[in-house]
Amino acid sequence: MNETTYEKIQYNELKQLIKSCCVSGLGKQLLDKLKPSTNLKVVQNRLNETTEARTILDAGGRVPFLGVSNIDSTIQNLEKGIMLDPSELTTVADFLRGCRKIKKFMMEKEFFAPVLASYANSMTEFHHLEEEFNFSIKGNKVASAASKELRRIRNSIQATEEKINDRLNKFLNNGTNKKYIQEFFISKKDDRFTIPIKASYKNQVPGTIIEVSSKGSTVFIEPAAVTKLGGELAGLKAEEAMEEYQILAALTGMLLENIYDIKINMELISQYDMVFAKAKFSKQIGGVEPKLNDYGYIKLVDCKHPLLTGEAVPLDFEIGKDYRSLIITGPNAGGKTIVLKTIGLLTLAAMSGFHIIANKETEISVFENIFVDIGDNQSIENALSTFSSHMKNLSEVMRSSNNNTLLLFDEIGSGTEPNEGSALAISILEEFYHMGCITVATTHYGEIKHFSEMHDDFMNAAMQFDSDTLEPMYQLVIGESGESNALWISRKMNLREHVLQRAKQYMEHKEYQLERVHESKLRKPKLKKAESISYQYEYKKGDRVKLLDRDDVGIVYKEMDPFYNVVVFYNGEFVEISVKRISLELTAKELYPEGYDIESLFTDFKTRKMQHDLERGSKKALRKIQKERKKNRK
Repeated sequence: MNETTYEKIQYNELKQLIKSCCVSGLGKQLLDKLKPSTNLKVVQNRLNETTEARTILDAGGRVPFLGVSNIDSTIQNLEKGIMLDPSELTTVADFLRGCRKIKKFMMEKEFFAPVLASYANSMTEFHHLEEEFNFSIKGNKVASAASKELRRIRNSIQATEEKINDRLNKFLNNGTNKKYIQEFFISKKDDRFTIPIKASYKNQVPGTIIEVSSKGSTVFIEPAAVTKLGGELAGLKAEEAMEEYQILAALTGMLLENIYDIKINMELISQYDMVFAKAKFSKQIGGVEPKLNDYGYIKLVDCKHPLLTGEAVPLDFEIGKDYRSLIITGPNAGGKTIVLKTIGLLTLAAMSGFHIIANKETEISVFENIFVDIGDNQSIENALSTFSSHMKNLSEVMRSSNNNTLLLFDEIGSGTEPNEGSALAISILEEFYHMGCITVATTHYGEIKHFSEMHDDFMNAAMQFDSDTLEPMYQLVIGESGESNALWISRKMNLREHVLQRAKQYMEHKEYQLERVHESKLRKPKLKKAESISYQYEYKKGDRVKLLDRDDVGIVYKEMDPFYNVVVFYNGEFVEISVKRISLELTAKELYPEGYDIESLFTDFKTRKMQHDLERGSKKALRKIQKERKKNRK
């Protein structure tokens, strides 16, 4: 299996759909990593898990996943030695509480789901940690009750803050200070208690300037009356931070001591979340658990593609028992590719533990490899044509396949000259057959269909086609190929019957009718009046004519044919020209005396002399010809 298979068959799309049924990041994370298993026992166990979870859901059970979140990053920080803050400790406490509730829930379902319930035995309950966290952390803050020292410090802080507020209120209510004050309230700046004072009076009020407003019109002064108390408060705050740190460190240490068991709980929660996501999806689609085998037998009964919406036509399909290779024919857009994708996706789904839309008699085989060649693989980057890309893919598949491989090929051998393509496709199918593969291929080539009919371990199948409405029925019928849909369509379009019969004969025997059409059936060009006059003269061999297109002269060699063309000897070559493109200059009778050898006009002097010498029996001419023949042979 490879990513191309997952992508072409839409396996990743199916996983995304099931992933949406997860309630925690842990389950989603595990589902992302899920791959189809090639081990029959593992696959059977996965399907059993989904079936048990579905039974729980069908009985009205609701798994208490509330509060269970992905604490993976928190645990990673813990392993790095990073102290956890109160919010992280609260999240872990919620997770541990969720684990405890899920364990209790699953243990109560032992009768309905023995396998899933057994997993809960490995889950650890952390009552003491839950209690400690709930006691020490309140509202994502360290609670005062976490330690006696922290309670004492916070009580002191509260008392000191009350003293500071009392003194500042007295400052605000003092009539002497009224003219200095910008606004009558106590403002806290950097954990210091201040009074807003007009900038012009900043030197009139004893105290420490803590902050100045953006416009500079106001200064925030900690009056001298509370300076000492402010210092005491700062010291108490430092003691509080130190005590909180010690408490958080102690709680973090408690988690670190139990990290192994916590991580096991995380794995089990991930597994439960993923399994129940599968069960939720099964319930949505009305899925069933198929039967399994590991010897290549596939039997699909009333199966549907899980991603198709609307009323999909159920698929009945079988391979691996009486035949190991299936050739599917049918019209374009007739559903052949969907059949391939359905077979591949249902197989991968079952190997992943997903229920499928099918009759309970459906049986799926577990394969070591599933390879596909579907769609246009043309590569612009690598300058590969569609055919080249298909061949490259098939070459790689051939190197990786064995007798535990399922192959799904769409339009095998297409993209090139039909005779070569069909011959190559048959040879490829034979090779995969001898390797022991289970192969399903679609094609338009009659030669492949014919080969399948002759081979005992191959079978034909056809996508049904409504001959009355000219529409595909999206239904696969095994053992049937039927008449060509092209002929059906042509007949419905009222094409002449003898044309259809001749086409059928050509398909079967390849014996073509090569007779030329009778001249009487040819439509000859109509002559215009002006042209008729020029055509009245019939050019004779030896006439000198003017070539109108070349503004030059030549000698007529061959007289006019039925298409009004003559052959003219011009510049040592014979040129066929329409009589419309020449005009007569002098006739042969006017040019040459009676008895003149007109043929000599069309051969040069050297050739004529050689012919003359041979006619009178010249040995020299004969030796010259023999010499030229020997030279040509070399």
